[in-house]
Amino acid sequence: MIIGLVGPNASGKGEAAAHLARLGFPVVSLSDVVREEAARRGLPAEREHLIAVGQQLRAAEGPGVLAERILARLGARGVVDSIRSPAEIAVLRRREDFRLLGIDAPVELRWKRAMERGRAGDATDLESFRRQEALENTSCPTAQQVRRALAEADLLISNDGTLDQLRGKVEQALAAWGALPGDRPGLTGPGVGA
Repeated sequence: MIIGLVGPNASGKGEAAAHLARLGFPVVSLSDVVREEAARRGLPAEREHLIAVGQQLRAAEGPGVLAERILARLGARGVVDSIRSPAEIAVLRRREDFRLLGIDAPVELRWKRAMERGRAGDATDLESFRRQEALENTSCPTAQQVRRALAEADLLISNDGTLDQLRGKVEQALAAWGALPGDRPGLTGPGVGA
């Protein structure tokens, strides 16, 4: 099974991907395609540059280009992180074994998490964080459309608790899809759901 991860900035997608990797799912990221292209163009890996490069790729090669470029990297089992548009989802849904897991959290909590992780390019105040998020939620098909993509999730996790709770919810999603590796009784965390 291929598990796609979608959600806004600092919602917990990276933590979910890391947990899925520990469970034996190889992880690829659509952001890696953008980072590779930005590096090829000699641009720094700052959020604004990456958003612009992603938009340029979508304009030149179609809105599903990032997913198209990553398809060859997928095996029989894996995780696709950093999905940001319905067109990318449409490409990935060509695989019958694709499931989309949405992860979300309140904006104030996500901003706090972004500040704690200290990633280059993250906004330093809540209003800037909201402005960056607006850039990821346009109606233009060649731009990011995170909220529209999130609405297409097969399951949605509300990540407003601890890391252990998030990991438990990820495992419960896998169990619901019949993809939980091995016999793993005693799943932790509250139920999957918004």
